[in-house]
Amino acid sequence: MLEEALQKHFGYTSFRTGQKEVIEQLLAGRDVVALLPTGMGKSMCYQLPAYLLDAPVLIVSPLLSLMQDQVDQLKQFGEKRVIALNSFLSAQQKRYALHYLHEYRFIFASPEMLMQPQVKERLRTMKLGLIVADEAHCISQWGFDFRPDYLRLGEIIPTQHKPPILALSATATKTVLQDIEMYLHMQSPFYFLHSVNRPNIHLAKHFFQHKNDKINWILEHVQATEGPGIIYTQSRGKTEAISMALLERGIATAAYHAGKEAEDRQFIQQQFLVGKLDWIVATNAFGMGIHKGNIRQVIHEFMPANIANYMQEIGRAGRDGQPAVASILYAEGDEQFAQFIVTEDLPKAQHIERYATNRDNPLRIVEAGEISETAFRVLHYWMQQESSEAVQQRLQQMEVAKYKAVHEMLQIIQSATCMREQLVHYFGQQLTESMSNCCQNCGLVVDEILLAKQSAEVSELRLTWQERLQYILLAEAQ
Repeated sequence: MLEEALQKHFGYTSFRTGQKEVIEQLLAGRDVVALLPTGMGKSMCYQLPAYLLDAPVLIVSPLLSLMQDQVDQLKQFGEKRVIALNSFLSAQQKRYALHYLHEYRFIFASPEMLMQPQVKERLRTMKLGLIVADEAHCISQWGFDFRPDYLRLGEIIPTQHKPPILALSATATKTVLQDIEMYLHMQSPFYFLHSVNRPNIHLAKHFFQHKNDKINWILEHVQATEGPGIIYTQSRGKTEAISMALLERGIATAAYHAGKEAEDRQFIQQQFLVGKLDWIVATNAFGMGIHKGNIRQVIHEFMPANIANYMQEIGRAGRDGQPAVASILYAEGDEQFAQFIVTEDLPKAQHIERYATNRDNPLRIVEAGEISETAFRVLHYWMQQESSEAVQQRLQQMEVAKYKAVHEMLQIIQSATCMREQLVHYFGQQLTESMSNCCQNCGLVVDEILLAKQSAEVSELRLTWQERLQYILLAEAQ
């Protein structure tokens, strides 16, 4: 009985919505696509089967931080047979891991790691009990124009003795679901699609004449209302500026972006998780896999590039089921900057021509500084799949699709109809019930949702995260 196994291995007495249905189908050998909101326990859908199947479970994970977080969680449950194949492993550690790979119960890996020849070859020799694509929407949203190795995941799926495939996500449109099914070579999968609506997240939007007015609003709002919270912005420089301004006002805050060292990012993330930081000011590099239940606010200082990203990011609030507020700040012209950002790393026509003339060594155009590494990965993948003319057409289609996605997000912001209804409809679902304090368009009284911030008398709040670390180290030394 599944409930008995759940209690034996994890100490829980009952399943959350969707978990049992998904697990039953996987144990019957069927491919499954599970759309479960953030906080609904998606990881249990593969963790319990791993104890019931007599073979390792391979989990494809998009981010190193997410991968490490999942590994740490399993170890907290006492699991020792877990490994993360990532860039943190030394050459010797990697050789050891691959040699004994069949003895692990959980194998976590990034798409790029799985495409390495020695890893692919090792997996071909193994019997896998289950293959999991975690955050599977990334196959579609990232694969085409950011990380093409997502589109190659089908290469690691055995043609003989094929294990069931599980695709997990919190948000995915019908088009994304079709991409997932196709690129993972799924065979008549079972679909469990939970509503994307999160009733406890109340949707706010604020309009400003000037972009600088947004910063003043953030400073006043954060000082007056409770956290913890995340403030998303589009540039590394702005994360640093806003976090410093909040620190000067006594708010325990840190900036988080891809320009920081991995150890620094991990330390900041941990401080936020344990409550040493009230706010994180971040680019979209932060958030995926963050298991913090009491996030009360998510603020977008800039306009999200598409609805899917917006839903993913606000979904990090209110995971404890308690009320939370998601706020978008908009100033005229924000959509133009969003369009620039989303197409900046797409290869251009001249890159296709230069690649074609350097087919013997296409990396020359990267070494010469003619194209970014991100754009080259995209170009290199598609130039191996299609003709130059087809690639140019595909890139034009990508650009049009990204402009359309920005426009769809703009409509959500500018429309006078219910924001929640529009968001749910975007994912092909219907809103089944109305609610009070739903969104800005339906009438939203934030004071009824967020508590006023309590005054802080601890001088430590004025320290930067580096200064707090030094303080902790000195205290431990004494």
